[in-house]
Amino acid sequence: MLHFTRWKMIGILAIVLVGILAAVPNLFSKETVDSWPSWVPKRQMVLGLDLQGGAYLLYEVDKQDYVQRRLRTLVSEIRKAMLQEPRIGYSGLGVQGQGVQLRIRDTSQLDLVQKRLQPLQNPLGNSLLGGTAINEFDLTVGSDGLVQMSYSEAGLTQRIRQIVDQSIEVIARRIDQLGTVEPSIQRQGQDRILVEAPGLGDPERLKSLVGQTAQLTFHLVDSSFQTGQAEPQRKPGTIVLPGQDNPNVQYVLEETPLITGEDLTDAQATFDQRSNEPVVSFRLTTGGAQTFGDVTQKNVNRAFAIVLDDKVISAPVIREPILGGSGQISGSFSVQSANDLAILLRAGSLPAKLTIVEERNVGPGLGADSIRAGKIAAIIGTAAVCAFMIATYGVLGWIANIAVVVNVIMIFGIVTLLGATLSLPGIAGVIITVGTAVDSNVLIYERIREEYRSGRSAIASIDAGFHRALGTILDANVTTLIAALVLFYLGSGPIRGFAVTHAIGVATTMFTAFTFTRLLVALWVRWRRPTKITL
Repeated sequence: MLHFTRWKMIGILAIVLVGILAAVPNLFSKETVDSWPSWVPKRQMVLGLDLQGGAYLLYEVDKQDYVQRRLRTLVSEIRKAMLQEPRIGYSGLGVQGQGVQLRIRDTSQLDLVQKRLQPLQNPLGNSLLGGTAINEFDLTVGSDGLVQMSYSEAGLTQRIRQIVDQSIEVIARRIDQLGTVEPSIQRQGQDRILVEAPGLGDPERLKSLVGQTAQLTFHLVDSSFQTGQAEPQRKPGTIVLPGQDNPNVQYVLEETPLITGEDLTDAQATFDQRSNEPVVSFRLTTGGAQTFGDVTQKNVNRAFAIVLDDKVISAPVIREPILGGSGQISGSFSVQSANDLAILLRAGSLPAKLTIVEERNVGPGLGADSIRAGKIAAIIGTAAVCAFMIATYGVLGWIANIAVVVNVIMIFGIVTLLGATLSLPGIAGVIITVGTAVDSNVLIYERIREEYRSGRSAIASIDAGFHRALGTILDANVTTLIAALVLFYLGSGPIRGFAVTHAIGVATTMFTAFTFTRLLVALWVRWRRPTKITL
C-alpha cells in the first residue's frame, strides 16, 4: 500500500495540480482574471442568488387561459374539417366549458364526421406504462348528431407537462440573450417554473422578457368593417383585437394568421432609414417567405395587422408585394423596447401564458453577509478540526490537515470546471465535507494504532492500517454519495446546491484518503524511516 511507481506519483500530483489551478481564478477579481494570458485558466465559480443577489421569480402556467386559447383554435380546425369536400352541414359550433360542441344536420354523415375529427384529438405520446397514446381531447359523436370534443384529464395533465418543458427552453433562450450570468431555470411541481437570475441588476426587465408570451401573428384586416369602431360586429372566421398603443381602437381581423412567429428565422432591433425611429427588422423562413409573398401579391392595397399577444402593434397597407422574405415591425418603440421585442421573437413564443406566483429581489448586501458568515464558519470549523488532528495524531495529523486543505481546494476547482452554481447550502456541503474527510483519516490512523499495539512494526502497521480501513471508508462514503444523489434528483433549488457540493466532496475525499494522503505518508516513511509510532 505504501509503494508508488513514478508514473503513479506523477498522475496523483497532476490531478491535484489541475484541481488547484482550476480553483485559483476564484481568488482574484474578474477584471484581473480577464487580463491574464489566454492559455491560463480563467473560469470562475458562479455564485448563487443568495450569495450575489439577483431576481427570484416563480411562474405558474395559466391553465384556464391556455385551455380557452386552445379551444378557440380547435373551433377553427373543426370548421375547416367540416368544409372539406364533401361538405358536412352543422350548426351551433362553439366553445362549451372545457370543450367544443356542434350539431350535425345530416346524421347519415356521422361516420364521416368521426373520421375527420379523429386526427384533431391530438395524440400526445404513449403513457408511462407503455399503453396506448394519450389524446389531448376526447371525441364523442352522438346518434342524435351532437358532437363534443372536450379535454381529457390525462390529456390536459400531459399537455401542461409539455408546456412547462417548452417554456423552460424558451425562457432559457431569452435570458441567455439578455446576458445574465448562469440563470437557474427549473420545474417546480407539475405546472410551475422557478427562475433565478443571480447578479441581475434590472429585475423588472427580466419580468417583462420572461413573462411575455410573445405570440406573433400576421392577419389580414377584414375590410368590410371600419377600423376603430367602438363595438364592431364580427362574423364567423374573424376576431376583434385592440390596438397596443390605443386599446379603444378595435381591429376586425381574419382569424387564420398568414404567418406566425415560428416562420421567423431572425429578428434585430434597427432604425428606420426614413424616420430614424427604432424598429424591429425580421427575416422569414423559405416557406414563410413564399406564403407571405403569395398573400401580399393577392392583397395589394389591403391592410394587414401585426399582432403580438392579442394586441395589434401596427396595421400597414400592402402597397406592393413583399417578396424578399424580410420586413420590419414599426410602432412606438424605444431602443430598449425594440431590442427586447427582437429578443422575444428570436427566442420564440411561450406556448401558454405564465403568471407570477412569487417574486423576490435579493440585494447584493445580503449575499455579501452570507459570504462573510460562510467564510467565518469555514475558518473556525477548519481551524478547530486541524488543531484536534495535530493534538491527537502529531505528524500524521499534519499530513491529514494538508490533505483536507487540498480536498477543499479540489472541491472548489471541480465546481468551477463543471460550471455549477455555488449557493449558501453549497458552502454548508463543503464544510460538512471537511468533517467527513477527517473521519476517513481518523479511521485510518486508529487502525494503524491498533495494528501497532498488536505488535507489528511501525511501517507494517501503517501499511496494514491503510489496507484494512479501505473497506470501511469505501462503504461509508458510497452510502453518503447515494444519499447526495437522491437529494439531487428529488430535491430542488438550495437542496440540489447542497447535494452537488457534498457529492463532489465525497468523491474528492475518497481520492485524497486513498491516494494523496497515502502518498504523503509514504513519502514521510521513506524520508524518516520511523521505528515507532506515537499516536
